[in-house]
Amino acid sequence: MTVSLDHCVIHVSDWARSGTFYQTVVKAELVPLEIGFALRFGEQQLNCHGPGKAATPVARVPVMPGNSDLCFRWHGPIAGAIAHLADCGVPIELGPVKRNGARGEGSSVYFRDPDGSLLEFMSYDG
Repeated sequence: MTVSLDHCVIHVSDWARSGTFYQTVVKAELVPLEIGFALRFGEQQLNCHGPGKAATPVARVPVMPGNSDLCFRWHGPIAGAIAHLADCGVPIELGPVKRNGARGEGSSVYFRDPDGSLLEFMSYDG
């Protein structure tokens, strides 16, 4: 038997603002839903909870806006991620720094989404 990550959940406080950010900065595909959207990255997805969307079931302490920590793999050198964030006007909070991820050691930069969740671009390409 093989198990892999299919999706996890973040909570957003403003659908339009978050949709624009994740499409522009993280290059997510927005998957429209009856209320809000999901964010797709190839075979993985972030389901989004937000205004007007009552999800069930949820964790004992449901995820709230600004309390997620997510790492996205940046394909290419970390310098490209730094330039991309600068082009998008997104400040880097930390990095580049060495970190360990699913494929071993890489270089990471940290930044925040509009709600304050901590996001990371990690490169295994230098």
